[in-house]
Amino acid sequence: MSEQSRNRMPAIFFGHGSPMNTLADNRYTQTWRRVVEALPRPESILCISAHWFTRGTAVTAMARPKTIHDFGGFPQALFDVQYPAPGDPALAKRVQRLLAPAGVALDHDWGLDHGAWSVLAHAYPDASVPVVQMSIDATQPARYHYALGQQLAPLRDEGVLILGSGNVVHNLGVLNRAEGTPAFDWAQRFNDRVRGFLGTGDHASLVGYTALGEDAQLSVPTPEHYLPLLYIAALQNPEEPLAFAVDGIELGSISMLSVVIGEPEA
Repeated sequence: MSEQSRNRMPAIFFGHGSPMNTLADNRYTQTWRRVVEALPRPESILCISAHWFTRGTAVTAMARPKTIHDFGGFPQALFDVQYPAPGDPALAKRVQRLLAPAGVALDHDWGLDHGAWSVLAHAYPDASVPVVQMSIDATQPARYHYALGQQLAPLRDEGVLILGSGNVVHNLGVLNRAEGTPAFDWAQRFNDRVRGFLGTGDHASLVGYTALGEDAQLSVPTPEHYLPLLYIAALQNPEEPLAFAVDGIELGSISMLSVVIGEPEA
């Protein structure tokens, strides 16, 4: 193994689920904490969140990104959460260069949405690691996002922890809030198929997930929560290990599958 490979940061996809996980102490949030405790401390974090779905690609380029409460109908305690991590304008410009010739806007208006801070509040609760958030271009197909993820690979050798935050299965239209609701059959089947593709390194099937028919249509009615997974899968090198940190389907139709690419320890 080369010195560069030994120092390469893992990359992680977190199934973030409900914003209320920010305030929760459960098996998902406990796992998020354990996963990062096994990592070297990153220089910075680049987060691709399902909740910044835009026309074109942008990265936050401000020195102090604001905490965005991009939801409604939750308790005041959730709106009171602040995640005051610094930004990293130099990393934003580095991402812009890496993704050329794709145009990447340097954004000074967005900040950190709950797809980012609901996870980071557990992973790095002191908010001391600089964070840059990257948007997902809603106009582009899945293969475009996978290719863009591949272009980000050099950052792993520069001390940058790349995080994707979404959900493999995300259908709010049919979820069941009753306690102990089991997974819908189609949600479990789709989650299991995606997990299988990840386990065998079948990235072509991950990109072509719509071939799974009705299960895919129900599990991914809109793509923004699935696409962050493709950015992380695209960063896996041949023969590089992959681990399923935690799994589960909540409320019938929200997958909490979290995946770690790479060795947790150098």
